[in-house]
Amino acid sequence: MEFRNLGSSGLKVSEIAYGNWLTHGSQVEEEQALACVQQALDEGITTFDTADVYANTKAESVLGRALTGVRRESTEIFTKVFWPTGPGGPNDSGLSRKHIHESINGSLSRLGTDYVDLYQAHRFDYGTPLEETMEAFADVVRQGKALYIGVSEWRADEIREGHRLARELHIPFVSNQPQYNMLWRVIESEVVPASEELGVGQIVWSPIAQGVLTGKYQPGEPPPAGSRATDEKGGADTVARFLSDDVLTRVQELAPLADQAGLSLAQLAVAWVLQNSNVSAAIIGASRPEQVTENVKASGVRLEPDLLKSIDEILDPVVERDPAKTKSPR
Repeated sequence: MEFRNLGSSGLKVSEIAYGNWLTHGSQVEEEQALACVQQALDEGITTFDTADVYANTKAESVLGRALTGVRRESTEIFTKVFWPTGPGGPNDSGLSRKHIHESINGSLSRLGTDYVDLYQAHRFDYGTPLEETMEAFADVVRQGKALYIGVSEWRADEIREGHRLARELHIPFVSNQPQYNMLWRVIESEVVPASEELGVGQIVWSPIAQGVLTGKYQPGEPPPAGSRATDEKGGADTVARFLSDDVLTRVQELAPLADQAGLSLAQLAVAWVLQNSNVSAAIIGASRPEQVTENVKASGVRLEPDLLKSIDEILDPVVERDPAKTKSPR
């Protein structure tokens, strides 16, 4: 496993992180979830990402139990706040001072830790003054409940303004967590340049496009039984955008390129994300320990320019690049 700085901060993270969205507390039984976390640790992953909303707080609890007994100083634990949790009352979501302070306390209790390494705004909150949000994050940092602050799926102008306020408050705003993969490149034109200027690193989710870039979905055929596309708890909705026959046919055309590089399609997809120097880590998920083992082999891989060019030539007609696709609910 190789390590990178999180943005321009001094915090080192494993360049492949383990995330438990759509798995722990939902798709995967706890025994299997615990096995996946143990495999991640065995493979050298030290960075673990979750959120209070995942499985309506259950994912944080599972991760906390999975990391019981692991030296706290040897891991980096990330979580997030924004989406509704609990009964869904008027203050059970968003980035108000009230919700942030109640949420960090709940997250710490479920994770079984006194602090998280990174606390992230899961989306931008148009219903709360940004000054209020950043001041609440500053309190969380000064209370020792989080070491660094980050965001997820914020647009370039929102990142700039949040970072400006964070500097005024003397708190470390170090990361953004966007969707990013060969098929979904909406951050490249605006978010990445702004982040490079500010010293903000990307912790990207969905590097294999919800499993589509593994090649397991075949054009003209129903999704494999047990795959994310058949999951009615939310997985099917997240992967649907990538399941057109045109996309799936082009993904199959990547197989010879992966063979040429000595990689599986999944490894090629994760390695591709890591070629972007603004990416600090790529988050992988898993429902089986062997998936963790396969994906971590992308760590340290360097892809040749000709290979990257060939990937672009195959996928370009189906790549989404519109920066407006990065958006938060209003």
